Amino acid sequence: VQLQASGGGLVQDGGSLRLSCTASGRTFSSYNMGWFRQAPGEEREFVSVIRWSGSVTDYADSVKGRFTISRDNAKNTVYLQMNSLKPEDTAVYYCAADRDYFPLRRGAPQYWGQGTQVTVSS
Repeated sequence: VQLQASGGGLVQDGGSLRLSCTASGRTFSSYNMGWFRQAPGEEREFVSVIRWSGSVTDYADSVKGRFTISRDNAKNTVYLQMNSLKPEDTAVYYCAADRDYFPLRRGAPQYWGQGTQVTVSS
C-alpha cells in the first residue's frame, strides 16, 4: 500500500484545513487508517484513527471536538477535517494504514505516507 497525503498549508489561528490521504491498491477498504503528526523537536504523536468500516473513530484529547476523521472507500481516501486550528497544531502530518487496529493506534502501523506540512500562524 502506498499512501499519498495532501492538503497541508499555512493558515491563521482559528482557521481550517482538510487533509487527504489517498491509497494505492484495491484493498483500501480492509485497512484501518490513521493520522499522526510531528512538530519540530518532538516525537511523532497520534492524532486520529478510523476503522476499516468507518464505524469507529478515535481522537487525541488535544484535537477532540476540532478535528474529524472520515473515509471514502470508493475513492481510497481518508480525510482529516481540521477546524479551530491553533499554533500548537503546527506539525508535519502523516497518514498511516494497518489491517490491524491496535498497532496502528499505538503508532506502529504497517504503512506510512509521506508527510504534509501544516503551519498555523498566531
